[in-house]
Amino acid sequence: MKIYLILLALFFFSHSFSQDDANSLPSYFGIQIRPVFPTSFIGSPETSLSKDGFNVKINQKIGYSFGGTVRVGLTKLIALETGLNFTERNFNLEMEVPDSNAFATNSMSFIEYDLPINGLIYIQLAENWFMNASIGFALTYKPTDVRVFNSPGGENTFTIFGVRGSKLGIDANANVGFEFRTKKKGFFYLGGSARVPFSPVFDIVANYQWQGNLIQAIGEVDGSFRAIDFKYFFPNIQNKGPQFIDGPIE
Repeated sequence: MKIYLILLALFFFSHSFSQDDANSLPSYFGIQIRPVFPTSFIGSPETSLSKDGFNVKINQKIGYSFGGTVRVGLTKLIALETGLNFTERNFNLEMEVPDSNAFATNSMSFIEYDLPINGLIYIQLAENWFMNASIGFALTYKPTDVRVFNSPGGENTFTIFGVRGSKLGIDANANVGFEFRTKKKGFFYLGGSARVPFSPVFDIVANYQWQGNLIQAIGEVDGSFRAIDFKYFFPNIQNKGPQFIDGPIE
């Protein structure tokens, strides 16, 4: 519920900017959705742990992100873009102790909210076509830790924890893409982006227990990703007829 309230606030924020005066540069409110992919080019999609014969592999898989975005015009070719997004990263887990013939697989999802702040530059390619590129950072919030439990048989158990080092974080991000603009139907955007956290997204704590014994392995999950971005910005509709003028109540 909180994310929908904030998206509603972002809509009114952008609407108030766009209606300030006839000479001001317009602002736009939009929505975005994007699949996110692990990448070895800007990060490490796999984390491996090993201790005393206990081996764990954590592989980042395809996730997704969606949210609202606000674009505030600064000049005709420069804008500031912000918003609020929900992001879910997904991981496959493999756990094994070969000497004990214990093996298990599972999956884990880790979520966060992020508030990007990007400087954006336009390049006009044709009357309705634009290319734009942006760079900036994102403030992130991780609401919860995660836990996965496996019992492969007998007295053997595997427990994997995804532990936040901090609830708050900062990521670097960059975007490039193309958009088609219409006055009546809004803007349609397709592009790509990359996200690189300045610190690990979470710490991985892996426990193997048997007959009262415990082996624990600890590591860090990078969490960098690339994404395909789909955005739609709503058109700014001018009200027809007489406009309300601020003044004293009569």
